[in-house]
Amino acid sequence: MTNWRELVQAVEPLQDLPLHPELVATLERDWQGPLDQAIPPVHFYTPTFKSYQTSELKTCGKNAWPAVSITGGDCKLQCDHCKASILEPMIPARTPEALWRAVNGIIEDGGQGMLLTGGSNHRNEVEYAPYYDTIRRIKDEFPQFRIAAHAALVGDDAALSMEQAGIDVAMMDVIGAQETITRVYHLRRSVADFEATLESLVQTRMKVVPHIVIGLHYGQMLGEWKALEIIQRHLPDAVVLVVVMPFYASNKKPFATPDSEEVGHFFRAARAALPATPLLLGCARPPGEARMQIDTYAVMAGLDGIAHPADGAVELAARLGRRVRVTPACCSIVVGDEVMALGDAPSGLELDVETIVQEEVRRRVSAQRRGLGIPVVAAPAPISSAPDLVEP
Repeated sequence: MTNWRELVQAVEPLQDLPLHPELVATLERDWQGPLDQAIPPVHFYTPTFKSYQTSELKTCGKNAWPAVSITGGDCKLQCDHCKASILEPMIPARTPEALWRAVNGIIEDGGQGMLLTGGSNHRNEVEYAPYYDTIRRIKDEFPQFRIAAHAALVGDDAALSMEQAGIDVAMMDVIGAQETITRVYHLRRSVADFEATLESLVQTRMKVVPHIVIGLHYGQMLGEWKALEIIQRHLPDAVVLVVVMPFYASNKKPFATPDSEEVGHFFRAARAALPATPLLLGCARPPGEARMQIDTYAVMAGLDGIAHPADGAVELAARLGRRVRVTPACCSIVVGDEVMALGDAPSGLELDVETIVQEEVRRRVSAQRRGLGIPVVAAPAPISSAPDLVEP
């Protein structure tokens, strides 16, 4: 059997990619041990596999899962990695009436749901209380409309209020280092408060999808393993892993790019700690070579889903023997599936390795032609020896 280092070399975009040989060997041994009984499939959300769109997939719609902020662009915390800039492009809804109008507009545009959030107060709480009646009205009048809310820190009463209002999914960042809470978040709360929030949320009927931001402490790994232990104790519906990419950090408090090898080791630890919990690599991660390394380790570690994979990741997964399902998707669809715990039903297309290789070659040739100013012709049909695509 070809070893994994040789399989990586067979994937053109990854041929010169520096990977840590001991980590690759360790991940391969893991696969032949606990993972050998049932090799996990992997779901990719990618805008590149346009040749294989179906009538259900060909238009995802930029407004499928828009983000709405009840505070507009305002946030009291001004965390060092964000400075509230993440809120600025969101739809503002500073009053319950504005939220009702925003949701009606989203539905008119074909939206499937929304991400509801807002800036935090000084205790890392998003003050949703004035909006609960409106959220309940939205769910009563549009029962198919999904609402995922960033919970921040809550207690039992607030978690119950979110559930009763009709919120479908609760999200939160789990932070495992007190120093990160104090220095990066400027917050006088404890690690125990984050665990208590997760405990309160999982006691409700909402789906709960916590996030771990790898490298949150200025690009260094500090509390990630503690955060993983916290999640392991409470077993949510899914976990989203992201890697910090603080474009908004100030020069006075810069963030380093997290070490890709350390990220890969964390993927391995997360998969081992949560063998039955869907693990998804979210859109946020550093660009360039680091992204390719991170995505390669994510495929090798057995993560269940990867949003917008780097070049070569889909082909590598197929060559490793993983069943590959691809959804041609824009960012909003990806986020929607993230917060709905990788979706309630299978979506996308299941592709075989030969079809994937052909599509990757077609895509790279197309990109090269665009770079040279050569007109791009229609992509060739799948080769005759490739089996038909399997639709859900």
